[in-house]
Amino acid sequence: MSPSNTLRAVTWSLSGNILVVTIDHPPVNALSADVRRGLVDSLDAAERDPAVAAVLIVGAGRNFIAGADIREFGKPPQPPALPDVCERIEAASKPVVAALHGATLGGGLEIALAAHYRVALASAKLGLPEVKLGLMPGAGGTQRTPRLIGVAAALDLMLSGRHANAEEALALGLVNQLGKGEDVLEAGLAYARELVARHAPPRRTRDARAFEADPAAARTAIDEARRHTATRSRGLFSPGKIVDAVQAALELPFDEGLAYERRAFLECLDSPQRAGLVHAFFAEREAAKAPETKAASPRPIASTGVVGGGTMGAGIAVAILEAGLPVVMIERDDEALARGRAYVERVYDGLVAKGRLSRAGKEQALARFTGSTDYAALSTVDLIVEAVFEDMAVKKTVFAELDRVARPQAVLATNTSYLDIDEIAAVTSRPADVIGLHFFSPAHVMKLLEIVVPARVATDVVSTAFEFARRLGKTPVRAGVCDGFIGNRLLAVYRTAADYLMEDGASPYQIDRAMREFGYPMGPYQVVDLAGGDIGWAARKRRAPTRDARMRYVEIADRLCERGWFGQKTGRGFYRYEPGARTGSPDPEVEAIIDAERQRHGIVPRHFDDEEIVRRLMTAVINEAANIVREGIALRPLDVDVALVHGYGFPRHRGGPMMYADTIGLAHVLADLRRYEEEDAFFWQPSPLIVELVERGASFSSLNGAAR
Repeated sequence: MSPSNTLRAVTWSLSGNILVVTIDHPPVNALSADVRRGLVDSLDAAERDPAVAAVLIVGAGRNFIAGADIREFGKPPQPPALPDVCERIEAASKPVVAALHGATLGGGLEIALAAHYRVALASAKLGLPEVKLGLMPGAGGTQRTPRLIGVAAALDLMLSGRHANAEEALALGLVNQLGKGEDVLEAGLAYARELVARHAPPRRTRDARAFEADPAAARTAIDEARRHTATRSRGLFSPGKIVDAVQAALELPFDEGLAYERRAFLECLDSPQRAGLVHAFFAEREAAKAPETKAASPRPIASTGVVGGGTMGAGIAVAILEAGLPVVMIERDDEALARGRAYVERVYDGLVAKGRLSRAGKEQALARFTGSTDYAALSTVDLIVEAVFEDMAVKKTVFAELDRVARPQAVLATNTSYLDIDEIAAVTSRPADVIGLHFFSPAHVMKLLEIVVPARVATDVVSTAFEFARRLGKTPVRAGVCDGFIGNRLLAVYRTAADYLMEDGASPYQIDRAMREFGYPMGPYQVVDLAGGDIGWAARKRRAPTRDARMRYVEIADRLCERGWFGQKTGRGFYRYEPGARTGSPDPEVEAIIDAERQRHGIVPRHFDDEEIVRRLMTAVINEAANIVREGIALRPLDVDVALVHGYGFPRHRGGPMMYADTIGLAHVLADLRRYEEEDAFFWQPSPLIVELVERGASFSSLNGAAR
């Protein structure tokens, strides 16, 4: 049988008595309509040809199938539907083998599960990550997976969206065999020939019964998953639907379970959450495409330095070490350097304890880590990150030293959260080499990296920063220079609006609850206690001389700090914490302080319901975000969305504040601003950008192509 010439996305040809079906749809073999049609046609060809004893499905390039074709998002579906393709594969009268390598995700794994046998190379990554897009497996994944590997393991894969490597997939039972070497076709043919030689029949996954091994454990896993989604996936739609569909797999015949899954999938497809999550998905990719990345090639980075061994500096060092790069840490004395190294080692000990890293892996990482108290140790490195105390004078001293010792063309980065990077760069003789890299704590965990672009920085330095972020596995967002850049500038407005609500009548505990219900993992006052109230206090005191006299200033947080109540680390903040507790309880003394401040300012407390709390806080953030875009601090609305989703806990399923604003309508946002403006014309002054967009009937999303 000669290869099919009608569809280039899928071709097939005989290798002995094995029909090799090759998916070749660059770049990741996504499940386009052509791929789906090609798979059905290849199965039909196999059934017609008596010379075919078995079918082998392989992917060309680096992946099996990485999932749905994102180029088809938002377009009318074309036949055949993926569930029909999977059923056609499973119904084949001759054994069908899927040989897996690289990404085997979403619909790609559902195709593999529909095959009768699976062999995986070491490079294979298997997963059902649909939940991250507000969806659920919709082509039998919720029905076949628990039948094959059990309920608990299936729910873990689907609710986390994580990837399992080949060894774990074998242990779980997702695959039948691990292939040797790196040639997926060779491994697949070897397994298919072995099956033919022993006359192995088609083995349909629908007939597997792993969940029947321990029915009580299966029920317990369902109940635990339902409790988990109710608390940890607050406000999300698709996790609950996944649990329901897996329960259907336990209780219904296979075909009825498939029909239930399909109905639930279509409900997820129509959910507004899907639009928000899809927006977040594409926004992350667009945010990595700053103009400078297209205009210049990055400088090579083979070695790095970190100045400062505190919590942030050590976390940055770990993030870099995890990317495989060597790190030289600089501290002021041997004692501080020892503390920095100890922190790095504690992070690695934690990874080993959790089973995420072997002891050999820890030693390999630490072998790339050195330290010194002499800046001269940085004389040969390619990129240096300063992570010292947030004080302009201190940072200027560090950069004067870096200017003296760093080699020409070395990138000099500051991790400042608020300070003027143009002013920092001005103390050097090479401002073109200076850039902001604003990491978020803990730096080895948090994905967001604000790349702050000062006025005189070279284009290739910006390009280097984005490439560095990619190597570290970070989500980069380009920001301009202003107090707080994108994220912290918006955080300040968010907190200010919350403080106004608190002084005007809402309790901090009601405000926190309302924002958690909206989808934030923590409310604003829980965050203050976690970060440490003294940090914000220091920033407020720094800004006091330049604070606009028209700006209302709420002093409640200052009253707490004056008592030494800085949050979790002191046992008291807005909440009271028992020794060792991470969760606080409401504090009547704090409420008394709030009441006293209201009386001092002559404020009669008002009632705010949760909806009004959310509306005011989100309106404040949206309004300031519009100003940030208008001023060019953020290139596009989507950059704001990515920053707040990845660095500040904004609920991902709402897409980000700009996407959320488009969802509720900018005209409604402007109407709220006009209403609040009557109370405080300074704080609630509508952004000219919002006014302009409403006047011409446009949305924030209409501006997202501006930087391309």
